[in-house]
Amino acid sequence: MRTVAVVGASLAGLSAARALRKRGYDGRLVVIGDEPHRPYDRPPLSKEFLAGALGEADLALEGEDEDLGAEWVLANRATGLDRNERAIRLADGREIRADGVVIATGAAPRTLPGAEGLAGVHVLRTLEDARSLRDDLARGGRLVVIGGGFIGAEVASTACGLGLDVTVVEAAPTPLAGSLGESMGAVVSALHADHGVRLLCGVGVKGMSGGGRNALGVPPDRARGRVDAVLLDDGRSIPADIVVVGVGARPCVEWLEGSGVALDNGVKCGADGRTSLAGVVAVGDCANWYDPRTGGRRRVEHWTGARERPDAAVAALLAHGASPPGVPRPAYFWSDQYGVKIQFVGDSGGADSVTVEEGSTDERSFLAVYRRAGTPVAVLGLNQPRPFTRWRKRLTAAES
Repeated sequence: MRTVAVVGASLAGLSAARALRKRGYDGRLVVIGDEPHRPYDRPPLSKEFLAGALGEADLALEGEDEDLGAEWVLANRATGLDRNERAIRLADGREIRADGVVIATGAAPRTLPGAEGLAGVHVLRTLEDARSLRDDLARGGRLVVIGGGFIGAEVASTACGLGLDVTVVEAAPTPLAGSLGESMGAVVSALHADHGVRLLCGVGVKGMSGGGRNALGVPPDRARGRVDAVLLDDGRSIPADIVVVGVGARPCVEWLEGSGVALDNGVKCGADGRTSLAGVVAVGDCANWYDPRTGGRRRVEHWTGARERPDAAVAALLAHGASPPGVPRPAYFWSDQYGVKIQFVGDSGGADSVTVEEGSTDERSFLAVYRRAGTPVAVLGLNQPRPFTRWRKRLTAAES
């Protein structure tokens, strides 16, 4: 291959570029990103950066002396992929031809209708999002977080630590049930109540209101003004000076329509990231990889997957699919909330039991093992880093 283009300049794209060079690729390498920034770390955006404990320079993912010999095309969005010309079309009208393509365009936060034009309503994905939210949180006031997933919970935890009055609204009966199961989801989400954060479950959001001078003394702008309340489906109105919408993310794959790359909840991939189009692989949040353990596909939207899986995809790309795919390591993620370290590895879906093996759920320090027909398939740890690490290694070895 003379030219490889990596479309996406966040962690997954950077990891792919590194893997290419590590595996001996010495040809032209082009990295395309829609943001103006070089790769930066996203997990701190909802925690240390939002709290002011880290600055922008601390988010850099590249080492000071790191040089991948890549051409960086930033602040330029990919708009299409021409399978015949092997060319990536860019928003500025340029085309970049490539023999191999790594798709790493990630995901974008879902929004709620009716929030357009309201100041004080935020999503959190990019550095710009985090800057804006951090400035708002510095004013204090009443924060409503819509969505009780990990991003929403981390923002709620950070805002609570900054002294804001925080309410979390979750449409599902139990937050985090999709990732952790109902019983453990209930235990982890109880951290909110432990720290004085209100959690409203089983109710959806109908809309938001705004336009008047609120508790912060901020006057309305020329559009609809600033948000002042979140309206719930059951008729309640929750006063709000700031709103964060954390209701999931959609894979950024619209630019691939008509390209010949099969799409299904992202880019449809094999167990090594290969797509339906030869010479094209996908990694990161936009990639829906086949999981040999379950026989289904899954998008792994976590930092570790974005760092580890590109190596397998790059190996498949450089080998032109000649080598058999391996088994990806079990998905792993972590979250820091209210001073508690939460770690999870595996897949809780299909587990028929979950047992606490160490510690106590009441003390919010425990290790729980999920099993299917007696076989461990996932592990959850709260403030149990050492036993969790042992179990993670055990689970990885068993499923390799």
